[in-house]
Amino acid sequence: MELNIHTETLLAVFALSVALGALAARTGFCTMGAVSDWINIGDLGRMRSWMLAIAVALAGVAAMESAGVVDLNATFPPYRTPQFAWLRHLLGGLMFGVGMTLASGCGNKTLVRIGGGNLKSLFVLAVAAVTAYRMIYTDSYQALFGWTQSFTIALDAHGIPSQSIGALAAAASGGDAAVLNAWLSWALAGGLAIWAFASADFRRNPDQLLGGIGFGLAVLAGWWLTAGPRAAAWKEWAEFADVVPSRVEAQSYTFVSPMADGLRWLMDPANGALLNFGTMALAGVTFGAFIHALLSRRFRIEWFRSKADLVRHAFGAVLMSCGGVLASGCSVGQGITGLSTLALGALFTLLAVIAGSALTMKATSWWLMRD
Repeated sequence: MELNIHTETLLAVFALSVALGALAARTGFCTMGAVSDWINIGDLGRMRSWMLAIAVALAGVAAMESAGVVDLNATFPPYRTPQFAWLRHLLGGLMFGVGMTLASGCGNKTLVRIGGGNLKSLFVLAVAAVTAYRMIYTDSYQALFGWTQSFTIALDAHGIPSQSIGALAAAASGGDAAVLNAWLSWALAGGLAIWAFASADFRRNPDQLLGGIGFGLAVLAGWWLTAGPRAAAWKEWAEFADVVPSRVEAQSYTFVSPMADGLRWLMDPANGALLNFGTMALAGVTFGAFIHALLSRRFRIEWFRSKADLVRHAFGAVLMSCGGVLASGCSVGQGITGLSTLALGALFTLLAVIAGSALTMKATSWWLMRD
């Protein structure tokens, strides 16, 4: 592989993702685990860690945009698009929340489990990747969910150029959208951080502190790599490349569309142009978790306990993947990365993911109790 600004960016993403995978394995950072602990045992520790990650990402993005370091008005996926697909975010988030619960973890956790030797999660990844590929690169999405487009609100038709909450506030108040978005981001970040640190148990838990801060910083690093000082040179190089590489856009961590991109690359592995931020993130997180599992002697091969267990995970993988594509992101891709831009759709998705996961856990508990 020729060393240039594109390969340097991909290698930097891989290295960052290795650290993120090891961090997730070490700290137990898990969005589904956060909901599970809350619903099943009343423990909000991992939920506070998730909210702290959002707070760090929100505050950091607001600071970088205010300083002119990054511009996140055009991203992959288009978080701040003026096409506000509210039903997609709600339905996709609910589907993702149900799916990640049935599949024993979101996309990030699936990769971490694979790194630890969990073959069940490898199966989940395979099913989710095939589903995401069909949703993104075939007509399946239009056939299944094309009807949701009629519910999309075109904000730009009303003179609102973005679905960022700052832009919506500016339309209502006549203020400056960028300034309002920054101040609202800092206010929300501060509120989330205060809530997280209000718990003495959380403050005394180094893993939960490190997990929250680390994930937030990783999202910021992703934005800096793809939308920061070198972004213009990276995009210019890609524009004049003999073969234009995949997804040279401002982006950070998300884990569903990269599954489709990873499968697309596996179908044509000689085509290096198909490697992108997402595929390097998938590989790096898995490898980082694998290294941690080896060093901590926690590597364990695990397979399904029964046919019913396999079917449940397969169904969960399909729902998780469909929901992630529909909502344009997952519990990390929208729940941290998307929300760091203060996009309204990301907030809708986050709340729907939590609701879908919580309802699934309640329903499962009820079903088991009646037996």
